[in-house]
Amino acid sequence: MASEAMVEIGPDTLARQLIDAGTLTSDWLPTFKSVPRDHFVPDAIWPGRAGMNRQDDRVLRSEAPELWWKAVYTDAPITTQWDDGAYTGAGRGRRPTSSSSMPTMVFSMLDALSVKPGNQVLEIGTGTGWNSGLLCHRLGDQNVVTVEVDASIAAEARGRLFAADYAPEVVIGDGALGYGRRSPYDRIIATASVGNIPSQWIGQVHPGAVIVSPWGPVYGGEAVARLVVDEDGVAQGQFVCSSSFMRLRQHRKDLPLTSRFLDTAAWPLNAARSKTVLSPEVVGDWILMFAIGVQVPDLFCRVTWGEDDSYRLWLFDTRVTSWASADYVAGEEEFDVAQAGPRKLWEELEAAYWWWREQGRPDFDRFGLTTRGGPAYEVWLDAPGNLVPVRR
Repeated sequence: MASEAMVEIGPDTLARQLIDAGTLTSDWLPTFKSVPRDHFVPDAIWPGRAGMNRQDDRVLRSEAPELWWKAVYTDAPITTQWDDGAYTGAGRGRRPTSSSSMPTMVFSMLDALSVKPGNQVLEIGTGTGWNSGLLCHRLGDQNVVTVEVDASIAAEARGRLFAADYAPEVVIGDGALGYGRRSPYDRIIATASVGNIPSQWIGQVHPGAVIVSPWGPVYGGEAVARLVVDEDGVAQGQFVCSSSFMRLRQHRKDLPLTSRFLDTAAWPLNAARSKTVLSPEVVGDWILMFAIGVQVPDLFCRVTWGEDDSYRLWLFDTRVTSWASADYVAGEEEFDVAQAGPRKLWEELEAAYWWWREQGRPDFDRFGLTTRGGPAYEVWLDAPGNLVPVRR
């Protein structure tokens, strides 16, 4: 028997929240009611927090059913796997590698997908199977193909889908390659983020097809792109909302070690020293990381924490030519900067920041993406002809 707490927190409460927020639309409401999230969440979970990349410690349904239920029907992501399955303990692993996405994000992306009856849909990243179940209910099993790289996750999702009377084609494989055997598709939706739109996705769709995928530069910041593919194989469209997804395994950032740039014990070596009024804290905002990252596509950062919330922001380039650091101290109006190498990375970051300010501090929905697939792409502001400057 369900407790009072479990009755108060449940699908109806979550549905009202999503409807009030405008993310659950009337055409998806019957599907939400018919495909309960709790049918697709495993016994062991690590509840997340809305808008934050942080997880609580493990919760087992068998031991704490009310906590488990509350997590399932809270509008927040739920981590379901750490370290590609290597970590299964009670705490947290090093890297979350599979999840049940935040319901707001699930239905925002499904709305952006703009499905129509009879559409053939390819889903990249099966995960728990909930998104696949939603698509099956809306379009029919025969119109849904879902690709999952992890065989154990795919097997568990297939079992949950079968128990709910859904039978999409579940493929174990590299999501970056799509699934050509069932192409061409009318829609592609990815539940993992990418650093570029794979050319295979574009090659496996009809002209006029819609691709919805989280996308983000190396530096950080990420948003969901809604792209329409034309007859020439060009995918183009705007970003519809910010996001924070786990990377597709083949698109994980393999960044150089700090030790390849400098011996941190000997900092600042022969670096040029200066001051800045631009706080390192400011450039850590998600939209700013995105705006900086698309302008300086080979830039990445790391942080070394000090006392009293002070820290050193490190900047590096992926070609291992240059580095910079900026020291944040709370309450200060100027901050120490050090730069070394042929490039002045802090100055490149500042130029990217001031460009963003000069454009009126645009949010994600003013940016857009054009690509034929692969590493070549253009990011633009407001219109495809208004390209964001690239600082190399």
